[in-house]
Amino acid sequence: MQSSDDLAELPLLPRNEEGPVFAEPWQAQAFAVVVKFIESGQISKQEWAQRLSSEFREAEGRGEYDTGHRYYDHWLRALERMVVEKGLTQWEDLAAERKIIDAGDHHRREHQLKGHD
Repeated sequence: MQSSDDLAELPLLPRNEEGPVFAEPWQAQAFAVVVKFIESGQISKQEWAQRLSSEFREAEGRGEYDTGHRYYDHWLRALERMVVEKGLTQWEDLAAERKIIDAGDHHRREHQLKGHD
């Protein structure tokens, strides 16, 4: 998935000359999950490309034209849909996990605002 040929198939992917770039740790993690699914054969590159393209088309249909700054939001949504469709998890489990992550993020931000690490 990470060869230059593979990345060329993802024209909006935020990247520099070294490869993909990520503004937040979760973006790198979501990217890595998809790479792992492809490497393990759980999904094909073509299957992922179709799912991600579909997600972009749906976003455009809602008037969300992306120039790359929301790329990983779409990536994550496509990943969530794919794992639910494949029966690897349920929407309820994803929602519960998101609450845990959001709570941890909120706690971390409170500490940052107070000047703690």
